[in-house]
Amino acid sequence: MKKIPRMIAAAMALVLLLSLAGCGSADGKTHLTFQIWDVAQRDGMDAMCKAYTAQHPDVEIEVQVTSWSEYWTKLEAAAESNTMPDIFWMHTDQILYYADFGMLADLTDLYDGVEANYYQNHYSDISIGNASGTDGKVYGVPKDKDNIVLVYNKEMFDAAGVAYPDENWTWDDLMDASQKIYDATGKYGYMAYNDEQIGYWNFVYQNGGYILDPETNLHAGYTQPATAEAIEYYVNIQKNEWCPDQTYFAETSPGTAFFSEICSMFFEGSWNLLNEMKSYPGMVGKWDVAMLPKCPNPASGDGRGTISNGLCYSTAARGKNLEAVKDVLRFFGSEEGQRIQGESGAAIPAYQGLEDTWSTKFHDYSYMLDLDQIYSQFDHAVQYINNASRRKWKSNAADEMVKIYSGDQSIETGLAKMQALADAYDK
Repeated sequence: MKKIPRMIAAAMALVLLLSLAGCGSADGKTHLTFQIWDVAQRDGMDAMCKAYTAQHPDVEIEVQVTSWSEYWTKLEAAAESNTMPDIFWMHTDQILYYADFGMLADLTDLYDGVEANYYQNHYSDISIGNASGTDGKVYGVPKDKDNIVLVYNKEMFDAAGVAYPDENWTWDDLMDASQKIYDATGKYGYMAYNDEQIGYWNFVYQNGGYILDPETNLHAGYTQPATAEAIEYYVNIQKNEWCPDQTYFAETSPGTAFFSEICSMFFEGSWNLLNEMKSYPGMVGKWDVAMLPKCPNPASGDGRGTISNGLCYSTAARGKNLEAVKDVLRFFGSEEGQRIQGESGAAIPAYQGLEDTWSTKFHDYSYMLDLDQIYSQFDHAVQYINNASRRKWKSNAADEMVKIYSGDQSIETGLAKMQALADAYDK
């Protein structure tokens, strides 16, 4: 007999989903819990909550932080017993899973009565897509957005007599600068480690390839010529003397190597930059960020592209405080709420036009990173790659990439296996 998946069982267990809205607290207030996984963003989330409760003193919101690894285990268990937090972050890797099983509240009409077409007027298609289920309904209020940038060491560039990266840089410039810096300083060049979002996915889309067919977001494209060409290029970077292989990266991340002044360049997610300014005060002024180098001869397109992701704020479909929570979420998605998030340094707001509010906290430092490089890249953003079935095959596909990097199998063989894994769930 087949076992009923845990989430299906939860959806069927209606007795566990009865509303408890009639239960009050001793102080007469509505007490809400707000679960997140990043301690670095606690202050920003607290600031938003305090701004809301200042206007609604009958509401208290407690921000709770747990680790990424524990977050999803706890959330699924809570979904089964109808004890989910009142508000919680939702990631694009998980939203389709929870939405498809009916665990998330439909927030498509959250702003009805406030403004027609609110999401479309204030959020990009990518942000809306990141907050939507397979049925096209919105299951979260867009929270933030990000993209991938090139981080570089200015002092190493100066020592090698190499001009800093600019918007005209291509993959060829990245390779050339890496070699010159290595020759002049003995320091590593670009660190090409095995990663999807911060690694080879960017190369694939810059070359006109795709991981998932952009027309349907359903069919994988690992063996598509432009995809295979870009992955081969990226994997072969580690054959250069100025780039360590994956054995090195198993013990030392590119970020650790960079801020230890062992290497000159690596790709980084915008979400990590403020924390790196805080964590490495001795490096302030020695490094900066630039747009990703573009593909010089793409199979199609203009050679630009950077993977962009974004979280959203969600709530349970049958939460005991659903109506109160919806009002909080309306505030979180408002211009005021999003501005508070940006100015706190928590993340780049998803709300269009407020991107540069995130620059506020960077002014606390003696050197200002060129954050306009990040904001301008949203014009070339590629939505984080995901669909309803990817969570079932992504880890196995990642295992095949490890074999490719290690030389245990050819790129052609590995990509064929990755394609077959994805195709097995293609419907």
